[in-house]
Amino acid sequence: QVQLVESGGGLVGPGGSLRLSCAASGFVVSVSTMAWYRQAPGKQRDYVATITSDGYTNYADSVKGRFTISRDNTKNTVYLQMNSLKPEDTAVYYCSHLRSGSWGQGTQVTVSS
Repeated sequence: QVQLVESGGGLVGPGGSLRLSCAASGFVVSVSTMAWYRQAPGKQRDYVATITSDGYTNYADSVKGRFTISRDNTKNTVYLQMNSLKPEDTAVYYCSHLRSGSWGQGTQVTVSS
């Protein structure tokens, strides 16, 4: 059974940093394509970043150069390092296992002074 549990969200000021974690179970992260998405209030869920089994990464233009997706195979966990955060990054962030179509419960990120 695929399970994804996000953590690491919180309140941070503009220009700050957060690292989100997505702990996976029921499959192996190192041989999977994993993605982060986010959903702001009243808006659709938007793509943020992807990491493939080969380690290839891709980012939405809005986060390129500020966010970094990575994984720790020993912990079966995917991360999203977010730097230079802006108020428009405020959203619930979700982790996804693309092959199964599974999603985590999300973690709230709020960027505000």
